[in-house]
Amino acid sequence: MLPDAPPAAFAAVILANVALAFGPWFVRMADTGPVAAAFWRITLAAPVLVAAALVAGGGVRGQRPGWGLLGVLLLSGIAFAGDLGTWHLGIRQTTLANATLFGNSATLIFPIYGFLVARAWPSRVQAFALLLAALGGGLLMGRSYQADPRHLVGDLLCLAAGVLYAVYFILMARVRARVAPVPALAMSTVASIAPLLVYALVLGERIWPDHWGALIAMALVSQVVGQGLMIYALGKLSPLVIGIALLVQPIVAGAIGWVVYGERLGGPDLLGVALVAAALVLVRRKGRSEA
Repeated sequence: MLPDAPPAAFAAVILANVALAFGPWFVRMADTGPVAAAFWRITLAAPVLVAAALVAGGGVRGQRPGWGLLGVLLLSGIAFAGDLGTWHLGIRQTTLANATLFGNSATLIFPIYGFLVARAWPSRVQAFALLLAALGGGLLMGRSYQADPRHLVGDLLCLAAGVLYAVYFILMARVRARVAPVPALAMSTVASIAPLLVYALVLGERIWPDHWGALIAMALVSQVVGQGLMIYALGKLSPLVIGIALLVQPIVAGAIGWVVYGERLGGPDLLGVALVAAALVLVRRKGRSEA
């Protein structure tokens, strides 16, 4: 059973993950470089989010924002830029299912972060969950390499993006303690624009598109709707619910990859997904601490 959660927030996190699962498809359809596509996702969404933040109001709770809060917002923007740019690079080099699964490995990093902060060893359940995740991830990466050696590079890029996504989540959870969801997302989005442009230019990517449809869809569906609902839910739901809900993304992305690109999942792939899914559920359990 999931812990009690506000119905509106639970619906928001499910819809957020469905919307975010379409992101890899839009990246493949974009006629710019992958990091440039991330830049346009953010840049096109920023005016909408800033306008929504001004209309919604709320802003910062308590005292006026100090340098500490602004610094965390800036770092969250840089972390999100690194996550998004690296993930987009990986999306074009592996399957949609793997890209989404490894890109959401953030939920496995929170416990490790918690262990380091608390200076405590993981419980047996948590250690078992991490072992399952390692086995499942290794199986998926091995299968990707057998199908096409280039997929392994894509998997590793998406895994690195998942680490940066975890950093973004940790920082934004701190921001959400003081800032309403829409202003928080608007500020972190604006902070991501310049780093993504620099990232794309350093890689020598094509920046200006001939066709805008996929980029506009990515900005509205992935950033405005997907990240907007996710940041709202982040302030309302427990990490357990957020972590389990993230499993919606690889399921939806895998279905899109199967229908659109013929990226069929074989038995070993499904086993790998199941192992990682089980790990995500176990590692976020609030159960009893085991000796």
